[in-house]
Parts: sequence; structure tokens; C-alpha cells
Amino acid sequence: MNKLVLAGSICLAGVSSFAAAAEEETKSTDFEKITVVGVATNSIITAEEVETYQANDLADVFRATPSVSVGGSVGVAQKIYIRGLEDSLLNVTVDGAQQTSTLFHHIGRVNIDPDLLQQVDVQAGAGEATSGPGAIGGSIRFKTKDANDLLGADQQFGGKLKWSEFTNDGRRVSGSLYGKLSDSWGLLGYYSDVERNNFEDGDGNEVLGTAAEQDMAFVKLSGNITDRQYLSVSYEKRDEEGQFSARPNWEVPEGAPLYPSQAERETVVANYSYAHSELVNLEVTAYQTESAFRGGRFDWLATIDTFGLDIRNTSEVGNHIFIYGVDYRDDSVESGYAIPQAEENHAEEGSVTGWYFQGYTDVTDALRLSYGARYDQYEYDQKILLDDYYGTPITEAPAQQDDNELSINAGLSYALTDKWTFGLGYAEAARGKEIGDGFTIDGYLYDGSEEPVTGSNLVPETVANIEASLQYSDNNLNARIAVYDSQLDDVIFNRLYGDALFENIGTIETQGFEFDVAYRWGEFDFFVGFSSNDSELDPRADLYTTEYSNIAINGYEFNGLGNSRGDTWVLGLDYTPHADVQIGFNVTRVNSITFDTLHQDHDLGWVDSLYALTKPSYTTVDLYGEWQATADLSFNLAVTNAFDKLYRDQSSVGDFSAVPGYELVVGPYEAGRDIRLTVAYTF
Repeated sequence: MNKLVLAGSICLAGVSSFAAAAEEETKSTDFEKITVVGVATNSIITAEEVETYQANDLADVFRATPSVSVGGSVGVAQKIYIRGLEDSLLNVTVDGAQQTSTLFHHIGRVNIDPDLLQQVDVQAGAGEATSGPGAIGGSIRFKTKDANDLLGADQQFGGKLKWSEFTNDGRRVSGSLYGKLSDSWGLLGYYSDVERNNFEDGDGNEVLGTAAEQDMAFVKLSGNITDRQYLSVSYEKRDEEGQFSARPNWEVPEGAPLYPSQAERETVVANYSYAHSELVNLEVTAYQTESAFRGGRFDWLATIDTFGLDIRNTSEVGNHIFIYGVDYRDDSVESGYAIPQAEENHAEEGSVTGWYFQGYTDVTDALRLSYGARYDQYEYDQKILLDDYYGTPITEAPAQQDDNELSINAGLSYALTDKWTFGLGYAEAARGKEIGDGFTIDGYLYDGSEEPVTGSNLVPETVANIEASLQYSDNNLNARIAVYDSQLDDVIFNRLYGDALFENIGTIETQGFEFDVAYRWGEFDFFVGFSSNDSELDPRADLYTTEYSNIAINGYEFNGLGNSRGDTWVLGLDYTPHADVQIGFNVTRVNSITFDTLHQDHDLGWVDSLYALTKPSYTTVDLYGEWQATADLSFNLAVTNAFDKLYRDQSSVGDFSAVPGYELVVGPYEAGRDIRLTVAYTF
């Protein structure tokens, strides 16, 4: 692998996709790294990067990836956005286990302990058929560590103890034990405990409702059944408790009540592979996830159960590689008062079965083609009607929805010279109606009656994404530039008001431009990345009484769909003066953005006019230094938001407090300066 690529990959996430591109040329049998469609806008985040910045939450994990942002400030409320689209429109997996649906629309649906991460793969925008069902905005694949990732050469048993102290404001302690049970089997056990107090923003003011306690336990058994068969089985349990507001992703005013709340998740994943021959390379993933959130003003409890299975085979035939298989996922959600006040809770069930094929052909040494298709079958059922809490039932009968969609993709990668590569890709994806938000399925149900009401004729969401890219790779310089255009048609959304609650509201048009440059000079590695993205809704003709066009997506008006963000720059420098010492910094700049909002509220007469929401610009600086004092003892010092900038992340809810009656609709500020010291002892 090109040394610059490897060094840049460790320095910053944005350049790490170059590492994947380099591996693609040198390791053709690594089937997860042969992507052609959208390759120029894919990213890989390594375990080294996560540890370097002492990542404490999702925002830290994606800190240096311009096309990915995280809003919400509070850990439990964080939501991931790729190119402005929310993670509800992404296919997110942990070791192949899909993270599905939403427990509560004011919290996030993805959580992971950064210490466990071996790698994060990000595919921005609809891509290849292997991305999984419903990946209309892209996909994120989290891969966790196993014993072999942590054991040194010829080491049979080991462990690691870590203590971290954060000045703003908390601590983390964790421990892991790992070892070989035999020549081919290894076992990893991990536990972490995090205590956070309310942090302070850049002005030194306490941000209420941000304190929490997190516990995480993880066990993973992995090894070779035979020389050709591999199996891993993991169990993960995560709990988070705190005093949160009724809407954790909004700012908490002084004196506002907080409510005891708890989020938990349990996941079991089994991964099996069988490398029989060039024609038979079988991979099977099975998983079961149970998640729940309890809290809020009404002591509401929502639970989601998910079971999934993915069976795929890879065949090499001459200069062709074919990946094909079937995946299945079954989801169910139930919700109601934690202390029941009615005989039955509210529930929905949904499933999706997908058949997929993805092929790759090296036409010449310079030209590689990719092509594929997937066929998805969605089924959705309401199980229980409304009770009498709202007075009159919204639906006349439980809704049922069956959708079938075919999605295709095609792409090419062409080496213009030994340094320049051109890429072009087209990809489709589709998603039918899935189970709803656990906190609102009691009141916001899809109307499945035979009456001709709006919302009773839902069709699946479909997206068409086209990208073009140009990449340059030399010994000391790597660069890439990409442009893309995405059309997400028949967007399914619940506007919360009116008779129909889920309906196809129009088309989200996403256009953007990205570039990265990485340069190595001696012991210095430099990186700069840029992302510019516009995501706008072109509403269907009768959606509003007033005719609107090109409505900017924002996290309040279109909660669950996306959030507009200004142009984003990321700049970093990594310096390695000695093999045991590494220091560096990262600068993030987000430009200001202003757009009109509250279209539906204006349509209903709740506000006199549209509100021009401004998201101010901000620049943050992060520093870090790492010292491997001995073979067993290391120290890491990281300073996030080093200049104590007061800012609200543009991927959080904006500030609507200037609108009469909307004074509470304000996203929380981010944490001010945080000095993080970690001491790790490995044995």
C-alpha cells in the first residue's frame, strides 16, 4: 500500500478512502473493497483515528469527515447526517446487524462505543446492491474488534485498562480482556462505564439535561472452525440513564422540568464464512436486536425488536467477480405508558426481503465496470388501533401495505494514466413503508382504510443517484474531486397535522460537490477536505395551499428526513517526530446559511409569514498528542474546541426563538473546551 495513503488514513478520516482505493488494486480478493459506484465519496475511519481523538460519542467518530455530520449535542439525542439526509434514510449496521427505526423522534437511533470500533465504512449516497435494503441516503457499516485485532504477535493472552478524564465534564473507565482459547479461537470481553455531568458551552454556561451515565458490556467469540470456515458470535448490551428534557434534542430553559429516562439496547450477532473455492465464498450474518427508551412527560415506553439474516456468496470467474444473495429483516415496535393505563399498547410490524446481485468486470487493465440490481419486498402491518385517548379514532381499520421495487446500479472506474483515475456511477435504491416512531404510533398512524383519504395510497420512496469523480495518486500527494446529483422521489413523511399522517410529499433533490487533498512531507501529513451540499424538497402540487418550491430541509420542520448545513471545511496536520510520539490538530469551518422555514405552520395560519432561519458560521480547533511511554503504557492528551467557541452545530435543531410561540424550539449549544487525558495500560 502507498505509504502516504496509510499515513493519511491514520491522520484523518477524509483521506482514508484513498487507502481503500489502494487496497482495491493490490488485494482483489477483499470483496468488501472493490466498490466502483460512488467510490470517490466513500470514507473509511480506522481504530487509530478514533483513539487519537479520544472519541467519546458519534460526533467525535465523524469529526474529520466533511460529508458526515452529527447533530443533537446530547449523546442520547445525536443523529447522523450524510449529505444532509438523516440516518433514518440510511442503512446502518454493526457487524452486519441493521440498526432500524426510531424509538423517539427527539433522540437518535444509532449508538456505539467508540472504543470497540475496528473500522467504520461510509458510503455517501445510494450505491451498490450490497448496501442493503432502504439505503436511499447511503450506508454506514460499523465493524467491531475481536481478540486477534488486539493480541500481539505470539501473544496468547492480554488485556487493556483505560482511564479517561474530561474537564467538560466527565470520566470514562474501561477494561478489556482477550486471549486465545486454542490455536484458532479467541475471546474478547469488554466493559466501560461513563459518567457525564452537565457540560458547559463556550461561554461557560451549564447546558442542562446533558448529564448521563452509560454502561457498555461486550463479548465476542471468534475463530476458525476449519481451515476454510470462520465463525464469530458477539453479544452487546448498552444502557444509558439520565435526567432528560421532554425533547432531548432541544435546549432546556432554566427551571424547565427534567424527567428520568433510560435507553437500552441488546444485540446478538453471528457471522459465518466458508471459503470453499473461487466459485464458493459463502458469508452468513444473523442478528437479533432489542432496544427500548422510557421517559418523557408521560413516562412513555417504546420497544423495538429486530431480527435479520443475510446470506451471500462471492464467485470469481476469470476477470469477473459476482456477489449475490438474499437478506431479510423483521421489525416490530410497541409503545404505551410504562405504567399501563389501557389494556393494550400500540404496535406495528414490518419486514423486508431483498434479493441482490453485484458484478465487477475488469475489461482492461485500466477499465473496471460494476453493475448490479436488487429486488426488495416490503410488508407493513398495524396491529392495534388507537384507544380513546384522542377522542375519536384516526383510522377505520388497521393498515396494511405491501411494496415491491427493483433497483439497479452501474459504474465504471477508468485509469486515464498511472496517476489519474476517472469514475462515473449511477445507482438506484428504494424503501417501502416501515414501522414508525415508537413515541407517536399511538397518534400518528398511517390510514389504511378504503376511504379516499390522503395517505391511503402510499408508494415506496425511490432514489436515483449519479456521481462523477476524478482522483490523483502519487507517492506524496493524493487528491480527489466528486460531484453528485440525487433525486429522492415520493418521500414518505408524517406532517403531524391533519387527517392523513403518512403521505408521499414530493421529491428531495440533493446536489453537491466534494474534494480532498492529502500531502506528505517528511514527518508531516497534511489534509484538507471540503463538502458543499444542498438538500431541498420540491413538494407535490397539492401539499400546501400556497405554492412553494425548493424548500430547504431542516431538522425541525422535517424531523426524520434531514437538516441543511453550510459549506464545510476540514483541515488537519499530523506530525510524527518520533516513532513513539504523534501530535496534530484539526480545524473545522462551517459557513453560515439562511433559508425560509415553517411552511406548513404558515399554511395552517399559525405564523403570519415564513421564518428566515439563519445558522451562523463557526470554526473549531481540536488538538491532540499521543506518547507511547513504554511498550505497555501510553498517554493521550486531546483538546476539543480548544478556543472555547460558543456555537450550535448546524446539524442540530436551529434557533426558532425569535418566532412568537416558538421560543422553546432551539437546539442546544455544543460543549466548550474539553481537555481529555487518557492513560492506557496494556498487559
